[in-house]
Amino acid sequence: MAVISGPADPSKLSLQNSVLTVEQLQTTPSMDDGIPKELEYELRVLGCELIQSAGILLRLPQVSMATAQVLFQRYYYVASMRVAAVRDIAMGAMFLASKVEETPRRIRDIINVFSWLFDRYRGVEPRVEGYLGLQYNDFKEGLLSGEMRILCMLGFNVQVQQPHGFMINYLRSLDVAENEQLAQTAWNYLNDGLRTNIYTLYQPSTLACAAIHLAARKHRIPLPTNPPWWEVFDAEEEDLRNIAGEIGRLYRGGARRGLPVTVGEMEVWLGREG
Repeated sequence: MAVISGPADPSKLSLQNSVLTVEQLQTTPSMDDGIPKELEYELRVLGCELIQSAGILLRLPQVSMATAQVLFQRYYYVASMRVAAVRDIAMGAMFLASKVEETPRRIRDIINVFSWLFDRYRGVEPRVEGYLGLQYNDFKEGLLSGEMRILCMLGFNVQVQQPHGFMINYLRSLDVAENEQLAQTAWNYLNDGLRTNIYTLYQPSTLACAAIHLAARKHRIPLPTNPPWWEVFDAEEEDLRNIAGEIGRLYRGGARRGLPVTVGEMEVWLGREG
């Protein structure tokens, strides 16, 4: 199974999604740098929410937004938020994913969208396009630096296989694909799960099973239990429970307002907390 790692030999890259080791999950570079675990969690959620919002404004397909969110999550398991700003990595992931998924967007368009989103997040009047002034160069430098950091720290392994196709095929195998309510709910769970770390923990086939499991439970739709249907797709019940727990945690509360999204803001925040 592929693991998230730093620079590697491109000729040996795995076609599986990169997933975390136990050590990477327990102690992240940000935690080693003195960033509280809960703050890191909130910033991961915030970064992915900003990417999703930016993707919608840029009229990107869902696959591009999903790839960007997965790359964002992967990066912070090999690098610290105290070294690379959430703002820069979010923009860099969006720029990189748009090229990986062959839906490229101009740097200026990405910067204008993210600038507007960050202003709105901070509760200030968003600047209109063309009025960033000197801040445009700061955003551009951050975006390009974020893209290069992701490429280098992930060893240029930016392949991301999404679970949505697996989910559709599994629904067909279970003869419930015609249930639009079930399919849509499962699809929504997969998209919401992008704001969590589950895409860095499990392969797409397991994520697909978890989404179906949650959707079927919500709508009280019975699925085969003898043997359990997920075992046919090589998924384990414990993994389904863990994934459900992470998605449930997301619904209980997102990111607070005023979180630090630049390196400078992070230092001020940690100094205040200390």
